Amino acid sequence: MVNFTQFPYFTLSAYFDTGRLKYLYFLVILSLYVLIVCINILLIVLILMNRSLHEPMYLFLCSLFVNELYGSAAFFPFMMIQILSDIHTVPTSFCFLQIFCVYTYAAIEFAILSVMSYDRYLAICHPLQYNSHMTSNKVAKLIALTWFYPLLACSVTISLSAPLQLCGNVINKVFCDNYLIVKLACSDTTVNNIYGLMFTIIEICGPLLVIFYTYIKILKVCFSGSKQTRQKAISTCSPHLASLLNLSFGCFFEIVQSRFNMDSAFNTLRIVLSFYTLTWQPLFNPLVYGLNLSKIRILCKNLFSNEV
Repeated sequence: MVNFTQFPYFTLSAYFDTGRLKYLYFLVILSLYVLIVCINILLIVLILMNRSLHEPMYLFLCSLFVNELYGSAAFFPFMMIQILSDIHTVPTSFCFLQIFCVYTYAAIEFAILSVMSYDRYLAICHPLQYNSHMTSNKVAKLIALTWFYPLLACSVTISLSAPLQLCGNVINKVFCDNYLIVKLACSDTTVNNIYGLMFTIIEICGPLLVIFYTYIKILKVCFSGSKQTRQKAISTCSPHLASLLNLSFGCFFEIVQSRFNMDSAFNTLRIVLSFYTLTWQPLFNPLVYGLNLSKIRILCKNLFSNEV
């Protein structure tokens, strides 16, 4: 008979002793976190305080930057504690809380990027009907949907995983992962696996299909339109595509690492890539949009020049 139980904590085995270097790593992570918080808050305030930026594209960006703060808060403080700690254990309740935050962060990110691609599709392919299609009421509903549905879907994920009886409590990762916890279960996980597959298809593949479809339409207009149309499309779509590729790479690696045996890979490499997935996107988005979108770039320049 299999001996299974509920464990009060999980052990994150991907961490290793770095000696005195842990204080250097802590300072680096802390500096990165402070930078992410400051730059995202700056852009959120900039968008909210300037009426010229109260357009659908910038309101979706504001929602994206709020999500970056949410996602980084779910990982950075936790990792700083783990770096300084000699025992890398996490209470079970906190582990599931982190899973909820990380999963909702990724799902919301994909949802917002798909809504932004739809917005760009209307602006470039149907410019005359844009204002009638993208009303303030519709923008509010789209933003609410990009947040509400992932939160609901991830709540179901946690409600299915939390009651599982486990045969072990060691997670070979730098943060808690729902799939790895399900793999530790001694009880039947058929429902968890089916729902996990549905969650991945709906929350990742669904938005990617929307983005793929809208960009096919945008490319058709660009190739058949004027040089000015192409320049406008490139200036507004290139940051979006860069953000999408960066997020997709990180999520693809995490899915591959969780579902396939990567013990043969260098432990340091796996840690670095996992760290990259949850740290680079919150910094990458505000930088790439702040540098590429002229309105935001000009307002930031004016703000700092006035302070000087």
